[in-house]
Amino acid sequence: MTQAQVGTTARDALGIAADVRAGRRTAVSVVTGVIADIEARDTRYNSVTRIFGPAAVARAEQLDQRIARGEDPGVLAGVPFGVKDLFDIAGEVTTAGSIVLRGNPPAAHDATVVARLQAQGAIAVASLNMDEFAYGFSTENAHTGVTRNPHDPACLAGGSSGGSAAAVAAGLMPFALGSDTNGSIRLPAALCGVWGLKPTFGRVPRDGAYPFAASLDVVGPMADSIGDLRTVFEVMDGRSLGGLPDVASLRIARLGGWFARNISADFTAAIDAVMAHLNSTKVIELPEAARARAASFLITASEGGNLHLPRLRQRAMQYDPATRSRLMAGAMLPSATLVQAQRFRNWFRARIHELFSHHDVLVAPATVGPAPRIDQPTIVVEGREVSARANLGLFTQPISLAGVPVLSTPLAHPSGLPLGLQLIGAPGAEAALFAVAGELQRAGLARCTPLTTGD
Repeated sequence: MTQAQVGTTARDALGIAADVRAGRRTAVSVVTGVIADIEARDTRYNSVTRIFGPAAVARAEQLDQRIARGEDPGVLAGVPFGVKDLFDIAGEVTTAGSIVLRGNPPAAHDATVVARLQAQGAIAVASLNMDEFAYGFSTENAHTGVTRNPHDPACLAGGSSGGSAAAVAAGLMPFALGSDTNGSIRLPAALCGVWGLKPTFGRVPRDGAYPFAASLDVVGPMADSIGDLRTVFEVMDGRSLGGLPDVASLRIARLGGWFARNISADFTAAIDAVMAHLNSTKVIELPEAARARAASFLITASEGGNLHLPRLRQRAMQYDPATRSRLMAGAMLPSATLVQAQRFRNWFRARIHELFSHHDVLVAPATVGPAPRIDQPTIVVEGREVSARANLGLFTQPISLAGVPVLSTPLAHPSGLPLGLQLIGAPGAEAALFAVAGELQRAGLARCTPLTTGD
């Protein structure tokens, strides 16, 4: 993205930090510029739900004072970022996209990953729109409205971290935080044409992030450059990835079968080009992908429904109607169904781990196609029209079940709406994913999709 295309804030995080550390810009000027840009342009996208204006400016002033005293301001000095509205921000009420929680007391502390980022000089400037309680793939919220795709505001941004993806894609901020249970980072990142990372389950602390389905939830970043994504992830993770592996040494394969159906010829050709560059002709099938998707859906529904059941019994009508019906249905699932889903999950996870004894990185589409229009209720799957909202996670839900890391990689293409790939690794193998993503970026096959419309 260029400054002319997306406004005055379209600078990468590491570039902003370098300027602030060197005194070429102040953290206050960066933060106030971002806030002004959000106020001027986000009416078009509805990605932001709250601006943390006074607190963000105060933190920026403190950082500028530290720099003036010669102190180290951190690797992300003065870099503004946003958080999906389920991360605790000290002094703010964490609503998880719902009016149900608005009466809660403000958070006493930042979420762990937010605290780590701000300790390195980053500054939280806003909370970002989401599906209520993270239950959805479209960021259509009865309380806070629909988030629109910056590449075409008539289209969905994806969800449930749609506000995070849209804010980055629009150039309002260089990175943002989201959460992923069944695709909630990967899908909006792909549909909005930015980079997104679902880390290995359990690797990055979730403390201070409102849960959805605790046995699947992870938190992770989205960014408009692969370098920024890596740096932000390392800060969130609390450790460096170190040297990345040589891509030529990695065993890379493409997922076929379930993951090769229902995508267009152009999308297939784009993946062909990626695999050709990676010098791989290997195609493998992930066993029982359809059952894995079903099991992931059932576990999510059951855990989410159980979490909310006490409140639903008292205040059901305050929920977004779409969320309410899904949570109530999940709460009523028989325990035997959940047990069977969990048994299958163990079997499926073992099968994926077996695949990683022979392969280092698996490549698959993140979505069946570009973002649907907001007024488009269906997409075509297996030759039939099916609900667009319910089926956007067709390719992300099966992968969620295994808890492996996935890097959502924006595909470069000359026109049309963005598309994205899932780069899938073994547990703890994020370094391999960053190596492949970096190579695809250097080859011009993957990059953050620039906006083609002006504001």
